[in-house]
Amino acid sequence: MAENIFSSFDISGQGLSVQRMRLSAVAKNIANANTTKSADGKPYQREVVIARAIPGSPFEEEYENQIALNTSSQFHGTNTNLGTYPPDYSVLKAITARDSSPPRLVYDPSHPDANEEGYVEMPNVNIVTEMVEMISAQRSFEANTSVVEAAKNVARYSLEI
Repeated sequence: MAENIFSSFDISGQGLSVQRMRLSAVAKNIANANTTKSADGKPYQREVVIARAIPGSPFEEEYENQIALNTSSQFHGTNTNLGTYPPDYSVLKAITARDSSPPRLVYDPSHPDANEEGYVEMPNVNIVTEMVEMISAQRSFEANTSVVEAAKNVARYSLEI
């Protein structure tokens, strides 16, 4: 699929950037797990990273071709069609968004932000969920660094030949 070794670096670099965004969002969520009032006067809302493949990208086209080829017959070989990639080639787009789930209500009448019934609106952050998200992002980051390392080894060993 990759035209040259550098497009492998570019694709893995994009994956590394997305995982860095996820780790940053997790860090913000954990740091603000008890923030009952943010700048807008409401409880902190959890951040999530949404990553999507860019429609019509060469990566998506090649992926669809491979799936169609592999499902049509078990004896089909892989497609060797190499595309030409523009210099600003991207395979995905990632944005950070706010989780719109409602805040948790915690009964604490002594809290300064408690309402007249004694409930405090707490952020919609679950520490266990954030830790799972952090481990997932860390493993994905490690996988992308392994791809970069493998591509470097291919380049180094090809020069030794």
